[in-house]
Amino acid sequence: MDPTTLVNTLVAAWPLLWTGLQMTLFVTVVSLVVAMPLGVVTCLMNLSKFRALRGIAKFYIWLIRGTPMLVQGFYIYLAMPQLIQATIAPDFRIDVVTASVVTLILNAGAYASEIFRGAIQSVPDGQTEASRSLGVSHFKTMQKIVIPQAVRICLPSLVNQCIITLKDSTIMYAIGLPEIMNQAKVYVGRTFDSLATYTWVAVIFLIIISVLMIVSSQLEKRMRA
Repeated sequence: MDPTTLVNTLVAAWPLLWTGLQMTLFVTVVSLVVAMPLGVVTCLMNLSKFRALRGIAKFYIWLIRGTPMLVQGFYIYLAMPQLIQATIAPDFRIDVVTASVVTLILNAGAYASEIFRGAIQSVPDGQTEASRSLGVSHFKTMQKIVIPQAVRICLPSLVNQCIITLKDSTIMYAIGLPEIMNQAKVYVGRTFDSLATYTWVAVIFLIIISVLMIVSSQLEKRMRA
């Protein structure tokens, strides 16, 4: 491929790609900000001694992990409004950005909860038992002993989940979210320059994900220290 053609395509397509990239980053960041606390809460529910809480958490995780994200996106954007209109609020509407964010939150939250659960359960039980035998409360034991170790254990997996959520945002293109793939498709529809346009989309994702991997590596080094 001629380098000049690549550069010219980037210059011509950049306004659309930049608009789509902003939307991609927006839905990803908002989704992760909400999904991580949701994952913690779901994890604690899953580890709770109360059967009802465990049942709710397990059902949520089972539902999300057992259905494709694309199906979830269409359900939340198209099917759920019809259900709500028929039962509760006849005028209910949901825009494509909100539907995309909700879909990404539910997915990332379910997978993050399993990451947190695995990390907490990997902390040796002897440390918890020793803490409780010294009269430390369950809350303090979790706060001071279990959680710090669990965070260090699960950090690589959490960063990987962030990367997955970023890439999964492109799936929302199917329901009309104007993210970077959507905008690239608009440009290709005008110019038929598929090769150079999608090459730049791939390069943009590679750059962002490479930065996240470098940040993750530095965080791991600091936490080990």
